[in-house]
Amino acid sequence: MDISYKWLKEYINTDKSAQELADILTSLGLEVGSIEEKESVKGGLRGLVVGQVLSCDRHPNADKLSVTTVDTGSGEILPIVCGAPNVAAGQKVIVATVGTTLYNGDEAFEIKKAKIRGEKSEGMICAEDEIGLGTHHDGIMVLPAEVPVGTPAAQYFQLESDTILEVDLTPNRIDAASHLGVARDLAAALRLQDASVKVTRPSVEAFKSDNQNYPVKVTVETAEACTRYSGLTISGVTVKESPDWLKNRLLSIGMTPINNIVDITNFVLHECGQPLHAFDGDQIAGDHVIVKTLPQDTPFVTLDEKERKLDADDLMICNEKEGMCIAGVFGGIKSGVSEKTTRIFLESACFNPVYVRQTSRRHVLFTDASFRFERGSDPNMTLWALKRAALLIKEIAGGSISSDIVDVYPQPVGDFEVELQWANIRRLIGKDLEPALIKNILEALDIRIVKEQAAGLTVAVPPYRVDVQREADVVEEILRVYGYNNVEVPTSIHSTIVYSPRPDHHQLRNRIAEQLLGAGFNEIMCNSLTKVAYYEGSTGFPAEKTVVLANPLSSDLNGMRQTLLFGGLESIRHNRNRQHGDLKLFELGNCYQLKPEGDKGLQKSYLEGQRLALFMTGQLAAANWNTPARKASFADLKTMAENVLLRLGIKEQQWRTKGLEADLLSEGLHYIVANQQVVTMGLVGKKLLKAFDIDEPVFFAEIDWDAVVKIAARNQVLFQEISRFPEVRRDLALLLDRSVQFADLEAVARKTEKKLLKKVSLFDIYEGDKIEAGKKSYAISFVLEDPTQTLKDKQIDKIMQSLIQAFERQLGATLRG
Repeated sequence: MDISYKWLKEYINTDKSAQELADILTSLGLEVGSIEEKESVKGGLRGLVVGQVLSCDRHPNADKLSVTTVDTGSGEILPIVCGAPNVAAGQKVIVATVGTTLYNGDEAFEIKKAKIRGEKSEGMICAEDEIGLGTHHDGIMVLPAEVPVGTPAAQYFQLESDTILEVDLTPNRIDAASHLGVARDLAAALRLQDASVKVTRPSVEAFKSDNQNYPVKVTVETAEACTRYSGLTISGVTVKESPDWLKNRLLSIGMTPINNIVDITNFVLHECGQPLHAFDGDQIAGDHVIVKTLPQDTPFVTLDEKERKLDADDLMICNEKEGMCIAGVFGGIKSGVSEKTTRIFLESACFNPVYVRQTSRRHVLFTDASFRFERGSDPNMTLWALKRAALLIKEIAGGSISSDIVDVYPQPVGDFEVELQWANIRRLIGKDLEPALIKNILEALDIRIVKEQAAGLTVAVPPYRVDVQREADVVEEILRVYGYNNVEVPTSIHSTIVYSPRPDHHQLRNRIAEQLLGAGFNEIMCNSLTKVAYYEGSTGFPAEKTVVLANPLSSDLNGMRQTLLFGGLESIRHNRNRQHGDLKLFELGNCYQLKPEGDKGLQKSYLEGQRLALFMTGQLAAANWNTPARKASFADLKTMAENVLLRLGIKEQQWRTKGLEADLLSEGLHYIVANQQVVTMGLVGKKLLKAFDIDEPVFFAEIDWDAVVKIAARNQVLFQEISRFPEVRRDLALLLDRSVQFADLEAVARKTEKKLLKKVSLFDIYEGDKIEAGKKSYAISFVLEDPTQTLKDKQIDKIMQSLIQAFERQLGATLRG
């Protein structure tokens, strides 16, 4: 968004330079991307002068060309061939002399001596569009007879130079999408040093209705799509070219002047941020404006002369016969202001952002108005903007205000009340600020203090700050104006990068994050938008279950992720391509899936859940003088995932494992707790790694965070005295069918000995030529403990014999010698 330095200073009393203001805006979060010295017309009309046509004859070799002689005050009479139909002797015109550069957008061409159909031409007589002063190309510009020959065009048109600040506006700061909006932010910061700095908004107190000669009725049928609709009529206007000051203001920010009525609506839009629309009054059938939707596929021709098929949800501004304008987006070809217009209906409204956003994207129409409406306009600005524009139209285009203001505003939008605690300000900012300073900042931001208590404040935030509705938002506003750079950075930060509205969940996430960080992991945060193509052909995450975006930003971001796997692989690829191949990463984020058909349990059509992902690849530890390098393994990943469960209070006795059933992983395990599959882990398949150009094994675990948190919440934490009696370990080597897994052995063991069996561990697996085909050998350790006495050999032997018999009977195991 371009902001004119000269224009901005009309609203704020400061002597700061453009660079100083740019620095302040950047510190406030309105980052200034560039500062450019700019002329209102590209090239500054250099080389263009006022000339007088001395003679004008038909070209001997071309019917549509004229051969003229022109005096430009240089002492030399110039022959110029001109194609304009309105050129005539005696006219005062604008001449581009030889060597002048003219611009058409980004294209430029130089005026040179030439022969046109055999006749010499040493210059060019210009139309307004050829020099950037308008859009008309009906003929050359003809100036008043009293203008002196040789007057530089820049002097005649009173061109101004200006400094343009390019503000990189973030989507949440639509309140700053105008010169007054930017001035408001600047004043808030400058008032901390100088209390006299203030924003002065042009007065509209002179506004009044002149007569009631042209009343227009307004009906809002689709009330949910139109928060407020205001309008008035003006009769007797003369549509013509705008005065230089108005054209210069628009040209300075890259807008092309059209006519005085349209230019005024654009000027007010960029002055205060409120879009306006002017309708030709003669095109309003029945003198009745109706805000409603039209039937599906109703044809409508817009100002760009294209016919569009309307959607049943497109909000329209209609008369009693047909649609006139796509509300908040684009006008219609019939109702727009033209040179024949003598009376207008001026609209100033506040439309539902969702309606505008969906319509704008459906029809691929992105305008200055839709940009503001779809982010949330100020419903309390409509009347001021309407009065401001009406007064300017009377001044510039003449006419009289021919009706009272019609204002349909059934449910006025009030301030957002927010409770603000001193303790939370200190906690979130990380620094103690004086209450007087805080109140001064709030006042500077138009945030009204409703009530002051010992614990904090109750404040009222104006509706134009659509992004400030919570306590944290208000604290952010205070910090923004106070200055991020004024808060000392702590030596350490104990927080994950994932926001949580629940303090207890936030603490739990931090606890696990600190555990993983202590184990050498780094946290990543990947985009929840992803490629739908990733899921094509997958059985674990079918493509048809992907939440697909209706209006994606690109083909790479056209769906919501079902798993954290692909984002992690993108991060691994990014790091490996930059010589960082030894990685231990974790991410905590949301995943999404379409709900099964017929599931009406939730209003939303998709399921949303949090997942915790772990990634390990490359070397686990670098080599040093006494330890060789060791690559990460599945066992390392398994240990980390189990440690997360243990830290959440989920004991080994509560989980069981089963073999992997996941098409994206080649081998691994599922963990089952309370009959829920809470962890999936394994080695990422070679085919998938190849697709991501990763040639190193990647071990991946995904934990259903929502599920394990619920399970952990049900667990009771009990104190138990440490046993005074020793543990006893016994080992068994068992020969089993290859299909039997350790999880099966563990389940049988715990079922057989429920009282004294404390731990079951697998410490060796053997498959080879020393045992028969189709078999494998497990070496398993059993830890036994009695908290009341020392175990005797007789008890131990009895337990071990029971275990052996259970393994033989239920799993077909035999003891190896």
